[in-house]
Amino acid sequence: MASVSVYNMEGNEVGTIELNDAVFGVEVKEHLVHKAVVCHLANKRQGTQKAKTRSEVSGGGKKPWRQKGTGHARQGSIRAPQWTGGGVVFAPVPRDYSQKMNKKEKRAALKSALTSRVQADKLIVLDDLKLEAIKTKEMAKVLNNLKVNKALVVMPEADKNVVMSARNIPNVDTITTQMLNVYDIMKYSTVIVTKAAVASIEEVYA
Repeated sequence: MASVSVYNMEGNEVGTIELNDAVFGVEVKEHLVHKAVVCHLANKRQGTQKAKTRSEVSGGGKKPWRQKGTGHARQGSIRAPQWTGGGVVFAPVPRDYSQKMNKKEKRAALKSALTSRVQADKLIVLDDLKLEAIKTKEMAKVLNNLKVNKALVVMPEADKNVVMSARNIPNVDTITTQMLNVYDIMKYSTVIVTKAAVASIEEVYA
């Protein structure tokens, strides 16, 4: 089992914790991590873009001039794609961009992402994270004590004071263990996890 230091909110080391190798010490499968990130981004796409084809634009029912004898190229409609105001040739239409991953692939990708953060010494374990009130300055102070400026803060359950305090800090986001995903883990250079969150993650994925 990998052993990592546990810090308090002042940035002082207060102990160590053994991480379960079944979650934080697996073989890193980069292709699954990549697939999970692509899947996540694809599933966020709305797919609501729309443009009209020549069959949908209004007007153009009459042939603009006769077929021969005018000196112009032949034309059948003023709403053909080459005309101003004409339809789009291969117009985008609403579509579903979502992709699917198997449950086993999702779990393996998440474990790989967590393991990669441990191997890179980019996973910081806090003994606890509690703020008395909603104060961005206090949250920034905690991050400064940990020498972190771009981080994902993982908590076992949503804490309004922490979430609201971190909301206005650039490059910092909060997430609960239930919503933990590969994209957010890879997006932020450092992952800050409370001891309670570590236990929650190991309970679900070990």
